Amino acid sequence: MDRREFFKAGGRKAAEVVVRLADERATQRAKQWLRPPYAKPELEFLLSCTRCDACMAACPHEVIFTLPALYGVEAAGTPALDLSARGCRLCADWPCVAACEPNALELDESAPRLATLTIDTQVCLPYSGPECGACAHACPVPGALQWADGIRPSINPDLCTGCALCREACITEPKAITVAAMASEPSERI
Repeated sequence: MDRREFFKAGGRKAAEVVVRLADERATQRAKQWLRPPYAKPELEFLLSCTRCDACMAACPHEVIFTLPALYGVEAAGTPALDLSARGCRLCADWPCVAACEPNALELDESAPRLATLTIDTQVCLPYSGPECGACAHACPVPGALQWADGIRPSINPDLCTGCALCREACITEPKAITVAAMASEPSERI
C-alpha cells in the first residue's frame, strides 16, 4: 500500500466512525419523540427532512406537530407525532407520506411501527373489577388488542403498530395505555 492509499483508507475509516457515532447519537436522542409513519431511520430522516411542514399540513387529524428547539438544533423544526391526546388514524392513502417530497417518509410494504404501547393494569378498569371496554373497537389492526378471558385487554406487541387509537378511546384519567418510543426505557413514556 502506498502513502496515498494509506491516507485514503484512514480517511474512509475515520468517516465511517464519525457517521456511526452520529447515527448512534441521533437514534438515542430520537427516543424522546415519535416520528410520523414510515419515517426513515433517524440520521437518514434528519438528513432528508427539509422541515417544509408538508406532512403536518397533509395530516387530516392534526397528529403531526413540529419539534421545538428545546429538543436540539438538529431536530428542531422536524415533524413528530403527538399520540398523547389522539391516535394516528393510519390513513389508507397515507397523506403525510405522499406529501413528503424529500422522501424522509417513505412508504414500503410493511405496516408502520410508530410506538410501543402498554396497558397499566393498575389503572385499567377491567383489571380492578368494573367492566369497561371503551378501547374494544378502537384498534384498526385485527388481533393487536386482545381480550384475556373476554374481559381484560392486552396488547400483542407483534401486531400493534403503536397508533394509540386505543389510548385515545381510554376513559380513565390518567390513561391506562402508555405510549413510548420504540425500544425505549419506561422513563421515556408519554
